[in-house]
Amino acid sequence: MPRPLRVAIVGAGPAGIYAADALLKSAVATEPGVSIDLFERMPAPFGLIRYGVAPDHPRIKGIVTALHQVLDKPQIRLFGNVDYPTDISLDDLRAFYDAVIFATGATADRALDIPGIGLDGSYGAADFVSWYDGHPDVPRTWPLTAKKVAVLGVGNVALDVARVLAKTADELLPTEIPPNVYDGLKDNRAVEVHVFGRRGPAQAKFSPMELRELDHSPSIEVVVDPEDIDYDEGSIATRRGNKQADMVAKTLENWAIRDVGDRPHKVFLHFFESPVEILGENGEVVGLRTERTALDGTGGVQGTGAFRDWDVTAVYRAVGYLSDSLPKLPWDLASGTVPDAGGRVVEESGGHLQSTYVTGWIRRGPVGLIGHTKGDANETVAHLLDDRANGRLHTPVSPAPEAVDAFLAERNVRFTTWEGWYRLDAAEKALGAEQGRERVKIVEREEMLGASGA
Repeated sequence: MPRPLRVAIVGAGPAGIYAADALLKSAVATEPGVSIDLFERMPAPFGLIRYGVAPDHPRIKGIVTALHQVLDKPQIRLFGNVDYPTDISLDDLRAFYDAVIFATGATADRALDIPGIGLDGSYGAADFVSWYDGHPDVPRTWPLTAKKVAVLGVGNVALDVARVLAKTADELLPTEIPPNVYDGLKDNRAVEVHVFGRRGPAQAKFSPMELRELDHSPSIEVVVDPEDIDYDEGSIATRRGNKQADMVAKTLENWAIRDVGDRPHKVFLHFFESPVEILGENGEVVGLRTERTALDGTGGVQGTGAFRDWDVTAVYRAVGYLSDSLPKLPWDLASGTVPDAGGRVVEESGGHLQSTYVTGWIRRGPVGLIGHTKGDANETVAHLLDDRANGRLHTPVSPAPEAVDAFLAERNVRFTTWEGWYRLDAAEKALGAEQGRERVKIVEREEMLGASGA
């Protein structure tokens, strides 16, 4: 009797779980069956949803329910707190599996090459997000002394950063934020947050719902300058061809024409302002210099030579994430991705790296919404199964599932399991119940391992 197809997935965030789901829905899952192991460097699964989405986004975190149903399937095992390649390498994975899918995400900030970027008070948005989301591998405190703050970028991460900086700690307390984050936000002195985009309202990358949520807080007054509402032929074409872009532009237009209210914290959304320098004194941020831009007819912009200095003492760059390179895999430095053809990893020679695949952000870069990774997963899995059908997968020397457990035990790797997630989940909900909250996230890695029974 043929054994089940053995597949390792590195990364237990949405991309990896969607890939597992695609495998489970394939014909191969029925005959001869599939056996899937997910390897995750964090002690808990769910990746971006747990450590990259703002805590006041319960709708997005609801995606966990669907992912949970996938991981509940008996054909799937979770190995948490296992790092690639420190704890298990590509050669090790090849010994146990017919195929390996890499579904790792992006955790670092993309660089912004302007003078002053290294000053004290200049931060990457990804680091701040990791702090307020209770990531175990970042410091427990965050400096929140600036009264006026700049956020560079006009995507959803920029919105999240601006909203968390402008909300009060008590507004965020009903969420799952851990105690150290609540204590830090109580000392936050920010009263003005300025968000800067170098292009116009039609080119903003906000999602309509996330943008509107910014105005729901009783403590946040959103301000848009009417002079920033400008469109050229390219911008008008974008609005006509993209419903979301049109909805964003309409929301911004409505905010631009209303009277400014008296809510205590102000979030200013600035367009046509390109950051050119972070200003400093004695090694610390004292301002931001921008150049006014103008539309060029195609939806792009060009500089006007008019500069303005903004009185801010902290700057957060939210200009994109960057994935970490993966040892033993080819790497495209410019895009921060693994070169691929339909999810098959492509070597420098142009050939496919046998039995090795990618999906999600490591494949196409950190763009799009969480749900967009489903299409990636389906395409990657389809090519994996095509390779299997045509005899292009390699044959592992130790395909038995228990061989993986023995390997990790021999390496003294403390790993968590799916059953362990249930224990951690219960522990966090118990902490929340003590305070009348749904959940309080456990931050320390050792505490997570202990609660999981690693």
